Amino acid sequence: MNSSNIRVLFVTSEVYPLVKTGGLADVSYALPNALRQLGVDVRLLLPGYPAVLEQLSLIEVHEEIRLESLQEPIRVLAGTMPGGITPVYVIECPSLYERDGGPYQDNAGKDWPDNALRFGILSKVAALFGNHSLLFKPHIIHCNDWQTGLVPAFLAFNSNPHARTVMSVHNMAYQGIFNPEVKELLDLPPESFSMFGLEYHGQVSFLKAGLYYADWITTVSPSYAKDIQTPTYGSGLDGLLRERQNQLTGILNGIDTAAWDPETDPYLSRNYHIKNLQVKVRNTQALRTKLRLPPAKQAPLLGMISRLTEQKGIDLLLPIIPTIIKTGAQLAVLGSGDGDLEKRLQQLAEQNPTHISVTIGYDEELAHQIEAGANIFLMPSKFEPCGLNQMYSMCYGTIPIVRHTGGLADTVVDATYDNIQNKIATGFVFEEENSEELLSCVQRALRTFRDKTTWRMLQINGMSRDFSWHHSAKQYVSRYHQLSD
Repeated sequence: MNSSNIRVLFVTSEVYPLVKTGGLADVSYALPNALRQLGVDVRLLLPGYPAVLEQLSLIEVHEEIRLESLQEPIRVLAGTMPGGITPVYVIECPSLYERDGGPYQDNAGKDWPDNALRFGILSKVAALFGNHSLLFKPHIIHCNDWQTGLVPAFLAFNSNPHARTVMSVHNMAYQGIFNPEVKELLDLPPESFSMFGLEYHGQVSFLKAGLYYADWITTVSPSYAKDIQTPTYGSGLDGLLRERQNQLTGILNGIDTAAWDPETDPYLSRNYHIKNLQVKVRNTQALRTKLRLPPAKQAPLLGMISRLTEQKGIDLLLPIIPTIIKTGAQLAVLGSGDGDLEKRLQQLAEQNPTHISVTIGYDEELAHQIEAGANIFLMPSKFEPCGLNQMYSMCYGTIPIVRHTGGLADTVVDATYDNIQNKIATGFVFEEENSEELLSCVQRALRTFRDKTTWRMLQINGMSRDFSWHHSAKQYVSRYHQLSD
């Protein structure tokens, strides 16, 4: 079977640019596009949130589907993703998906109380494609995170499914754990509720279901595939993952190199590329002006775009910010998350308005401008399945500071003496999960920043790396082949 004969249904709870809360949305857009460029007939399936229905031109393609757990029928709509490359199926069910707020939480930041039903239905409809040839007969159903974790379970208890399943874990920390009544609500058989199934400490875990029943498991970087087999990062499922290690592969995420290209990026004050890196400073100047930070020609500007949570190492950064800015360095932060961490960052910005800018929320334009305008990018995550911003940063000639974990370890080459001499260094890496090591790493970067020759070499090394989806997509195609043959 060649690539053009493989049919894949890619099931996801979010996809850029329709709805996005994190990196899953970026992957759900870029990976299917890359797979189609390799000849795979890949199609998306996602819930009909208001933002999805408003942005796509959709037509009904299947008669009403009635499920016992829902009073209203479901309709399946079809269209094409923006850009006209990837076909998409949308589940229309107003009572589940058409509401104000985000895909997982209401406007107050609280989880929707019926998330088990909302994403259980997403999984159930996906499974219909795998056992009833609903509209499209995939060889592979590619599931993503806990929101689609029940797809392999539904197919495992079907008498004759024609599709195999791949379960991709983007973040083990989110597992979709619900009361055991969920199995009756979604019409799962009683025998599924055991330790050899979806039961997890007396409750139902959507993610465990996917990990247990899927034909293959992937994670978003090779190092994270190893990390999650340990108690530290396995979130209680490390034993199951060790048992399934022969069906577990880490495939590094790529990035959308069309959307993240400093030579063509429409959000930048001045476009630039590897051969005219001196133009990058114009973006630094423009960013300082936009954020009302004063000019500081000789001082570096540090950027951070992140969920403001402890996972992202914000609590490691906060105690050392005063020491960092005493050197003259400036800091630009964009993100939202934990209310206390947001408040502490805002207080520091109010106390140091000439050195710190904090923007709460998410702004796509500002995100691009920080990547281009910052000299250094901070990403001190305590764990990071893959991470995208460190790759964006290297593409923009912005030097990343990261912790040695997950995909950060797989993508950033530390600027040690030997790596600098061998001209392979691309950033700065620290090992231990503490503020002292982070500060030491930042200070090492600040010293190197004054060495313009070495700094330019780091920039060129990073900008020369190929972080496109092409190589990663080929690995997925290989896995699809192995499951389909």
